[in-house]
Amino acid sequence: MRVALFVTCVIDAVYPATGIATVRLLRRLGVEVDFPADQTCCGQPQYNTGYRRETLPLVRRTVRAFEGYDYVVTPSGSCAAMVRDTYPALGAPELGPRTYELTEFLVDVLGVTDVGAYFPHTVTYHPSCHGLRLLRLDDRPRRLLEAVRGLELVELPGAEECCGFGGTFAVKNAAVSVAMGRDKVRHAAGTGAGVLCGGDSSCLMHLDGILRREGERMRAVHIAEILASTEEEPLR
Repeated sequence: MRVALFVTCVIDAVYPATGIATVRLLRRLGVEVDFPADQTCCGQPQYNTGYRRETLPLVRRTVRAFEGYDYVVTPSGSCAAMVRDTYPALGAPELGPRTYELTEFLVDVLGVTDVGAYFPHTVTYHPSCHGLRLLRLDDRPRRLLEAVRGLELVELPGAEECCGFGGTFAVKNAAVSVAMGRDKVRHAAGTGAGVLCGGDSSCLMHLDGILRREGERMRAVHIAEILASTEEEPLR
């Protein structure tokens, strides 16, 4: 099976290890992964800020970049939701049905929950808003985490509450954003887990910054990095 990796801006610019982990994981499962070099921003920041006209060239470029692929896989619920939920309203419905967030691709397309991962740590999982409410990922991420050898998954109180990032919301409403993030971090740290896991690097960036400022020992890790970790090639 041949798929295209839609890596997203935040991962490409700030968290390349998450993109590398996604490729490692998919290749381990027998998937041939391509990286279309013409991909850029999907247009979500512009659209959410009200610049619809400026969004359209990015939408058209993204559609062209992923032409010819049966599946487009992204380790980002928010970007997958942009393509699936918003592109049709912008006159570009063709890419949405072929675009999958990583965990739904693993479970729904490949039909696996045990991906052969090993991660001997206590983990709590934060479901980001786009994955939870727009993509409706439901228990897919949890099923994948529960199958990881050595991993102990503990419940996150208030898991369905927003972490406060919200893209440009964090810029326009910084005080509210940070307050929401602190609530999420307090709940996460209270679980006793050493790792706060999520499926969106933007949310994890927000929460990791608060964890560091609050002096918490917990670290924020993308689910792709956990699922890519094995005894032979562990996540460090």
